[in-house]
This record gives sequence, structure tokens and C-alpha cells, in this order.
Amino acid sequence: MGERYDCTHCKESLYGQKYILREDKQHCIKCYEELFSNNCEVCQKIIGCTSKDLSYKDRHWHSECFLCIKCQRSLVDRPFATKDEMLMCTECYCNEYSAKCHACLKTIMPGSKKMEHKGNNWHENCFTCNRCQQPIGTRSFVLKDANNYCLPCYEKQFALQCVHCKKPITTGGVNYRDQPWHKECFVCIGCKQQLAGQRFTSRDDFAYCLDCFCNLFAKKCAYCTTPISGKGLLAFQTGTKF
Repeated sequence: MGERYDCTHCKESLYGQKYILREDKQHCIKCYEELFSNNCEVCQKIIGCTSKDLSYKDRHWHSECFLCIKCQRSLVDRPFATKDEMLMCTECYCNEYSAKCHACLKTIMPGSKKMEHKGNNWHENCFTCNRCQQPIGTRSFVLKDANNYCLPCYEKQFALQCVHCKKPITTGGVNYRDQPWHKECFVCIGCKQQLAGQRFTSRDDFAYCLDCFCNLFAKKCAYCTTPISGKGLLAFQTGTKF
């Protein structure tokens, strides 16, 4: 008689039976599944030898149980993500958890370019100037009344224009007689010294610093010929900054 060929675990004969070798030891199908097969995360049944065992982070699924928790589509050969140990296809994950575009309200998919500003997000092509509708990209922009404007459009639509040079005032200026000036344009008509924040006076609609006004218009002392510039004789003014 030939030598017996039995299951290592249950000692039943394997002649004429299917069996599996593991570490050079033979097991009948039943014993192998009881000893070594994994239970499916979804149905909790054994993943038998004839089934495909899909694993992820020490968890196991039948291929037919490896589904997106949201849309129930198979994740076999499909990209997926996890949230709180739940499996989701990338589309469902993005719809559920990825940032939404502030303009079109659609999901900003991972890997695509997005713009962020003050807690809001945009697709790159949705982050546009409210006036010219062109993408802003990395250019300077201004937020006004919940709308974004590229700098040229903002200046054209909203910025005050200096009464002297006619160019937009984008940073601090001076208001004099209800007219806006760049502080570098608001100067003494005589010596060209900036008058922003300084006391000055005017004559014939021209602004003068104290020294120039006194030299040009103040009466001179009959004895020393120095201009008489007493504070009580001149009405000093100050331009308002904004």
C-alpha cells in the first residue's frame, strides 16, 4: 500500500480531493478556510478559496462587497478614499468633503488648481474680475462688496482721481476743498514742499507753505524788512488725509 496523504489538521485523506499547500503542509479546503481565510468586512462571511480577497489596511472584502458606501459602485480597479474607515469612490468623497467653488458651487477636485481668499475657494478659471470677467490668477486684486476686481478695473470703476495728475489714488491721499489729491501732488505752489499734514494757507486757489506765503505776500517790517508772519494774521489750513 502507498503512504497515506492526509490533511494536516483534520487527518482526513486528501486522495481524490482538492487541497491547498501552506508552508509545505497540505490542508483540505474546509480546514484551510477555517484556519486561514479572512472574514469579509461587509457581510462577515468567510472569503473562501474560490473568491478574490481584497484587502486594505488589514481589512478584507469579497470583491462583490468592495463598494462605495455612498453610491454603491464597485471599487475594484477604481480609485477610492476613506473617511472614518468608510470606503468611497473619489467622486463621492470629493462631493462630500472637498472644497466647493465660491462662484460655480461645484466641487474643486483634488489635484486641480484652486484659489483661496478669506476662507473662500474658487476654481482657477472661476476666480475672475467682476468687471472684465478675465481670470485674476496671481495678479493683484481688490475685494469690494463681495466681488473681486483686478487692480486696473477697480481703479477705473471705484478709485478717486487726483485733481492734479488725473491718475487714480490707490493709497492714502489728501482731501482739500472736497477734491482728492495724491499726497505727493498736494504741494506748495512756490517751493513744491508736500503740504499733507502741514499747516498752509491759500491765495487765488493756490496753496502755499508758511514760508513761501510770507515771503511772497506778507507785509515786511519797516525796520528789519523781515515778513510779518504772526499767527493771528494768517488763516492756516490743513488738508484732510484719507
